[in-house]
Amino acid sequence: MSNPTFDADGITLEQVREYVWEVPQEGDMRTPARVLASEALLEEIADDKTLEQITNTTHLPGITNYAICMPDGHQGYGFPVGGVGALDAENGCISPGAVGYDINCGVRMMRTNLTYDDLRGREEELVDSLFANVPSGLGGGGIVEAGVDTVDEILERGVEWAVENGHGVEEDLLHCEDEGIRTEADASKISQKAKDRGKNQIGSLGSGNHFLEVQRVTDVFDDEVGDAYGLEEDQIVVLIHCGSRGLGHQTCNDYLRKIEQQHQGLLDQLPDKELAAAPAGSQLAEDYYKAMNAAINFAWVNRQLIMHRTRQVFERVFDRTWEEMEMELLYDVAHNIAKKETHEVGVGPEGRPVRDGEAVEREERELFVHRKGATRAFPAGHPEVPDAYRDVGQPVIIPGSMGAGNYVLRGGENSMDLTFGSTAHGAGRLMSRTQAKNEYWGGDVQQELEEQDQIYVKAQSGATVAEEAPGVYKDVDEVVRVSDALGIGDKVARTFPVCNIKG
Repeated sequence: MSNPTFDADGITLEQVREYVWEVPQEGDMRTPARVLASEALLEEIADDKTLEQITNTTHLPGITNYAICMPDGHQGYGFPVGGVGALDAENGCISPGAVGYDINCGVRMMRTNLTYDDLRGREEELVDSLFANVPSGLGGGGIVEAGVDTVDEILERGVEWAVENGHGVEEDLLHCEDEGIRTEADASKISQKAKDRGKNQIGSLGSGNHFLEVQRVTDVFDDEVGDAYGLEEDQIVVLIHCGSRGLGHQTCNDYLRKIEQQHQGLLDQLPDKELAAAPAGSQLAEDYYKAMNAAINFAWVNRQLIMHRTRQVFERVFDRTWEEMEMELLYDVAHNIAKKETHEVGVGPEGRPVRDGEAVEREERELFVHRKGATRAFPAGHPEVPDAYRDVGQPVIIPGSMGAGNYVLRGGENSMDLTFGSTAHGAGRLMSRTQAKNEYWGGDVQQELEEQDQIYVKAQSGATVAEEAPGVYKDVDEVVRVSDALGIGDKVARTFPVCNIKG
């Protein structure tokens, strides 16, 4: 009996097993493509060019095992948002298009010892104070404005710089992915134009889907892991979602243009020019990797400064120190990155990486693991998981939408085998920003959220609220259910918005 299939715009997927769908390798594809989704999510994923884009990704030189689309996948620039591709670091390539423009767009969660009752009645005061004190919106304006030397130091030292300059404490470093610094960063590989765009945006949310949200924990699904993460029901936590602002965008743009000039031969081999990549070992690949790591550091500093400013706002609103409120970083996870990581891959004839089940043996290989709109999800015992969480697995933070809640997961035991240690990064968009603004009116969305759900939203414009209306996103409950069922990210807790500020 043949496996079920799914057809969309000339692309046929075969169901490998529950929630795993595969586009078989054919033609110039170097590997199969896989989509991790329920049938309901697959229907939504097929509404745009996501399936075409994940299939195109299999043409990248050095791609290993298969290209993977997460349950929250949707159309992106060349490479789908929610995509994971592991490319051989010696014989493959690195792709700015498969990393994205907002390098290290990511999320961090800060826990507190406050309860929902402590906050009730102060929502408007808190949202107004956060909006007044945390810079947001398009253009410049940040918590610090820096000269060239300071920008270079931020780019190369990451969160260490922030802590040394009074924007945090040493413990913050321990609960950030890679302890808040990519040591391979080189500020000289970032253009002056990118630095000029970033120097007045350090400590700012930006616009679009970036936000700061005060939330309450509504459910803890795993008491043991919840205890390790310091989470309990009715607790107040803060979620921050932003990235590398104009500096990251300019850096991506700079290297896409350089690839067009220097590696047109490789570009001509790819079905989509937006997958632009530099061959591993080339000078441009090395330069981009160093520049990307510098932009990753910049984004971590950005979120660190916003978090510490949030502590100061809470101090004023609640009239006690942030230490007394135990406002501690739970974890910070990065999206939109490519990292050199060592993974076990199946090896077939002549050393060729093969699909699971076909391998005669397995060997460790260094790979550029591209996670675009995907989250690292390392399991318990992995040496890169912070000591505090080593026994239970890495925290994974999954934002939903302003009206649907969010999740904290832990890296699942199957993540290394199925997804190169990755899972989804959010709910995933259902409609474009343009379509959202045609469908929703920002003021109506704000009023409905406040009246029905007691969620207080403040933004620079009604258009931003319309773009981020709850109906714009996939069902985060379903995305998380699939992640949990596959064992790539296990449910730990659910949170629900109380206050939200946007650019």
